[in-house]
Amino acid sequence: MSWKNPGDKTISRILSEAKTVAVYGCSPKEDRTSYHITAFLIEQGYRVYPVHPIAETILGQQVYPDLASIPEHVDIVNVFRKAEFTPEVARQAVEIGAGTLWLQLGIINAESWKIATGAGLGCVMDRCIEVQYQRLVKQ
Repeated sequence: MSWKNPGDKTISRILSEAKTVAVYGCSPKEDRTSYHITAFLIEQGYRVYPVHPIAETILGQQVYPDLASIPEHVDIVNVFRKAEFTPEVARQAVEIGAGTLWLQLGIINAESWKIATGAGLGCVMDRCIEVQYQRLVKQ
């Protein structure tokens, strides 16, 4: 099964139009990439919803145990989980009607891509959201 990331124009539009980002697998540990990316997204003005099974707050934001618990529409679900765990995240993203499933750099899962795009969500894989934002939006 093949997959393809959207082009730069579409990724730029996704990042420019988004207001809310759920960071699935956000760590409360300051040395983790997910923590850094969450801080970056907050600095850019996104409403960020960390998703973690046990943490209560991360970077001053209330943490949610799953996507269904988030109290508003989620434009981007930014995923920091091993590839084999992403199909379940993709299903949750579809269930809540998220706009785009975004798997961070190094994370590729064709089943997740199929789940997301088959339900009409955008899907970006193997791309760092911060790098893409810096490259395409903050010029």
